[in-house]
Amino acid sequence: MLKHNLGYPRIGIKRELKKACEDYWNNLITSKDLFNIGKTIKINNWKIQEKCGIDLIPCNDFSFYDHVLDMSFLLGNISEVYSTKFKEDIDIYFAMARGIQKNELDLKAMEMTKWFNTNYHYIVPEFEPNQKFGIYSMKLFNEIDEYKEIINKAIPKPVLIGPISYLYLGKEKNKIFNKFDLVDNLLPIYIEIIQRLIQKNIKWIQLDEPILVFDSLTDQIIKSFKYVYQTINKICDDNAINIIVTSYFDSLEEKNLDIFKNLSSRFNLHIDLVENYSQLTKILDFLQKQKMGLSLGIINGKNIWKNNYTHSIKLIKQAILKLGKERIMIAPSCSLLHIPIDLECETSISKNIINKMAFAKQKLYELNDLENILNGNKEKLCNNLKYFDKKKQCIIKQQITKVHLNRKNSFHIRQKTQQKKFQFPLFPTTTIGSFPQTKEIRKLRKNFKNNVITKKTYEQCIQKVIIDAIRTQEKINLDVLVHGEFERNDMVEFFSDKLKGFVSTKNGWVQSYGSRCVKPPIIYADVKRVSDMTVKWISFAQSQTNKLIKGILTGPVTLLKWSFVRDDQPYYETAYQIAWAIREEVKSLENTGIQIIQIDEPALREGLPLKNKHWKFYFNWAIKAFRLSSSVVKDETQIHTHICYSEVNDIIKYLSDLDADVITIETARSKMELLNAFSNFSYQNEIGPGVYDIHSPRIPEVKEILNLINKASTKLPIKNIWINPDCGLKTRTWHEVINSLKNMTTATKIARQQHS
Repeated sequence: MLKHNLGYPRIGIKRELKKACEDYWNNLITSKDLFNIGKTIKINNWKIQEKCGIDLIPCNDFSFYDHVLDMSFLLGNISEVYSTKFKEDIDIYFAMARGIQKNELDLKAMEMTKWFNTNYHYIVPEFEPNQKFGIYSMKLFNEIDEYKEIINKAIPKPVLIGPISYLYLGKEKNKIFNKFDLVDNLLPIYIEIIQRLIQKNIKWIQLDEPILVFDSLTDQIIKSFKYVYQTINKICDDNAINIIVTSYFDSLEEKNLDIFKNLSSRFNLHIDLVENYSQLTKILDFLQKQKMGLSLGIINGKNIWKNNYTHSIKLIKQAILKLGKERIMIAPSCSLLHIPIDLECETSISKNIINKMAFAKQKLYELNDLENILNGNKEKLCNNLKYFDKKKQCIIKQQITKVHLNRKNSFHIRQKTQQKKFQFPLFPTTTIGSFPQTKEIRKLRKNFKNNVITKKTYEQCIQKVIIDAIRTQEKINLDVLVHGEFERNDMVEFFSDKLKGFVSTKNGWVQSYGSRCVKPPIIYADVKRVSDMTVKWISFAQSQTNKLIKGILTGPVTLLKWSFVRDDQPYYETAYQIAWAIREEVKSLENTGIQIIQIDEPALREGLPLKNKHWKFYFNWAIKAFRLSSSVVKDETQIHTHICYSEVNDIIKYLSDLDADVITIETARSKMELLNAFSNFSYQNEIGPGVYDIHSPRIPEVKEILNLINKASTKLPIKNIWINPDCGLKTRTWHEVINSLKNMTTATKIARQQHS
């Protein structure tokens, strides 16, 4: 029984990759320096996994920005817009990911969206009719050579996104063709990649096909799957190479099993038993009639709690009994990219909580423990049992009624009340909330936290930067201002530090996209609000200006999804607890005179189940949680929400059910394509389509912003349109922010004249 891993965190234990990439972008290090740092991280990752006893160690899971973008590079799917502008491939790569604006060069970044139901973002591949592919990047093959120089015992296992999932994750640049028609162009390149790996004496390859869990795959996609894997099957038989086809994040859809009929014993199917262990019986029944092996995703790759060995051993034994030990492998449920690296770096979490946790490194040791238990080590099983024999904690429940979930009047009545009160001009302007988190701001918070400066000094400094931010916004002539969130380290961690039932880590960093890392807090008990969380600083900001200040809160679904959540009660119960806490904060803001309150829910689409049949149940509790948090205010108080980097076409009805007065969404990278859903649905509430991409350092020109405003004006009622950036501005520099916002307000003035 082999132990393998699907992928390991690539940011480095001290976020070395983040710092290296940002230094390279700022011309502080060379590409050679960057590659050396990347190589050091890879080698450390391989050595850790070898020490943990992993038999098959993933290669090619390391990336300088995104593994989907890496796949596009490997396959030569690079637009001439980027490929002809740079001498070094790494600069082409980063231009595709981030865009660039330097001297006379002005390139926009490619579209970015969420990786299934996670907070990881990937760069969306783009396809043209009769797209040609060909091996371009040598990164994969060079990495195999690097591995063999370092690791002697464990077997290297290259990781690739499978061909059908790669096509699925991309988009057609020209809608007149179907991207799955490109299978015949793409498959020969995959075959060539496999043959090159065979020449390097590779014996195992992992092909990630996460779309196998969808219950909505078309007949064409199923047919393409069968064609691709029957073709690859022949190569495997002829060359004695083993393939692991991985599915994860949900159960493998039963009708999709037909894809794997009559494949050889060189094929192994990986399933996620953490998301749904009940699928095992049907998978075993199917495989008993086939020759394939089975990889059991038995360790949770998306949460940080210890594995229940008793439960896992039961599943492993069930599989061995049916297929035999030689056909079974064990692994984490998915790549460990989605959890922190090493629990040993945490020193401040209480013992009774941390003893129940396992980060990436510890989860690999859990695989070893399971193998040892199967071989008769009862001590490890007994030690594990003590973490799972306690009763569930008492659940705080409050009765939720229709009164809690509804505003006093419908949106149309509220809109008239708010228009009369606020008297906003056509196309009112605002930002999403945060302003640049400079080194000085981060150092200020750190010094206060470490008692280097007094509370009085800290608060005086925060007051100053808030006032400066307000004056800047006034000069730019924004209509609705924000206080800038300078006192906040992160939109989730800030609130989790002030709510009971949460605990924060010191070094629990997880990659969100590129160099952007987040530190998800941990929900370990019932959630309660103790006191005001945001009122002090938002009220101070309002006292400094005659313009309206927008209060910014993080919504209940996002606080839930961007945390590691307790697993001893249903998610929705925890969501309701958080919603009650946010509801109290919303009311407190309103009571102190804040008239516009934004409740951010960027994770709403991310939380959507991968199977359509589960959508109704999810949205029932997710929307209920949002409305519970937002419906406490009077009609004249305007509620905003923010949704970013989410495909909204298929969930527009549910977004309408949120009943927010204003919804702001990401639309710049997609060139307003996302607004088609709002237009077709005849969405009634107000919308702020993002008019420029904040994840890129480039400063948008007035003309391009104006074009987007005019494009939005053809899809939405003009009186309902707000103008704002795509997302918060904390990751940008003040130079970028000020000039981008100036161009945004200039474009808005022109649009007002054109549409008045």
